[in-house]
Amino acid sequence: MLFVLSFFLFSPSISAAKDIITPTVSLRDGESLVSSGGTFELGFFSPGNSENRYVGIWYNGISPQIVVWVANRETPLTDHSGALNITHRGVLVLFSDKNGSLWSSNFISRTLRSPVAQLLESGNLIVKDGNDDNSEGNLVWQSFDYPGNTLLPGMKLGWNLETGINRVLSSWKAAEDPSPGEFSYSIDHSGYPQLVLRKGRVPHYRLGSWNGLGFTGSPELSPNEAFKIEFVSNDSEAYYKFDLMRNSTHSRLVLNMSGGLQRFFWINKTNSRYMMYSAPADRCDTYDLCGAFAFCKLDSDPLCSCLQGFVPKSPRDYWTLKNTSSGCLPKGQSNCTNQDGFQKFVRVKLPDTSSSRINNTMSLEECKKMCLTNCSCTAYANLDVRGGGTGCLLWFGELIDIKEFDSAGQDLFVRMPPSKLGTYFYLISSFITLWYC
Repeated sequence: MLFVLSFFLFSPSISAAKDIITPTVSLRDGESLVSSGGTFELGFFSPGNSENRYVGIWYNGISPQIVVWVANRETPLTDHSGALNITHRGVLVLFSDKNGSLWSSNFISRTLRSPVAQLLESGNLIVKDGNDDNSEGNLVWQSFDYPGNTLLPGMKLGWNLETGINRVLSSWKAAEDPSPGEFSYSIDHSGYPQLVLRKGRVPHYRLGSWNGLGFTGSPELSPNEAFKIEFVSNDSEAYYKFDLMRNSTHSRLVLNMSGGLQRFFWINKTNSRYMMYSAPADRCDTYDLCGAFAFCKLDSDPLCSCLQGFVPKSPRDYWTLKNTSSGCLPKGQSNCTNQDGFQKFVRVKLPDTSSSRINNTMSLEECKKMCLTNCSCTAYANLDVRGGGTGCLLWFGELIDIKEFDSAGQDLFVRMPPSKLGTYFYLISSFITLWYC
């Protein structure tokens, strides 16, 4: 081990701007790699006023520095003696004179004849055989599989279900500390996969399920002239990514230290930069604000309303504490017969899908019939709204985290006994007034 460490620390360093590291050439503090098109730079940096040193990737030539990835987030260097190397087995290793090995990439089981680490123009740091091209099948390791607080174009957020890799965004702990903070952003695939922002383990915000055109709770994230969105869910993968439509633009999605998602966008030619999207956007974006079988509408007073056929679970609490978060209960019991019907709600963020099931080929009418055959099924909707609608999305149990929009959103069909069909919604405040009369 001492011989290997000595070899790395005294191996030749990079003498000119390049985009690769080889086993015979290390990257020392003060040196950097620059991607082939000059967009990204990899090297050593200190965030803010911190004296700690980290290996990271940032936009080249942009001030102030915008860091998009950090290797040693939890193991900083305390001096400038660091060196980043790649072994003959294709493992990236960060060494320092004082502490030895501080960080390394995953062990590579595949044998590489000529291992190299290369910084791509996409901002992805990859490890491959130097004789291979950069196609994904040839990569034995890539930084895109281990994101920090930033999602770049072409980067997948979510699961590779075959390898078990889960790509999760995590906020920085502080402006001078890039170690993982308390917020994370990931795909929950316990039911129909959905993007969820969490504070610790507790859901904080949910985008709404993907319906082929966009996320039902985040119309601002629909594909547009600036970028296209890809959401994939199959037996092998469940992920979200975006790609830019023009090479002359840059964009990134950041999970900040306060638990906010921010999409930044700028144009090279005019050097104009702006934030084009942020979430949560309003109080109704708070996860499960209204409780079960209720929905939130921003311009309403109160914000929360029971779905038709449901009544407040705790009317006295609402009246005395103005607390609408306890949700609603069915008004009467369903006999669970084929006589049950469905109330249509329009322009809504579809409920949490963690207890849902899907069928890709059913029509909406077939979806309705399928729901009626299961007494636990509480609602259904189209899985994909393109081309008039296809596929089936079924909910089982409580319906939570519903939001109504003035435009956008999607149609939701909620199960009702025959006697409860007809009214669109039941305001909690109206019930309270009647209950106390």
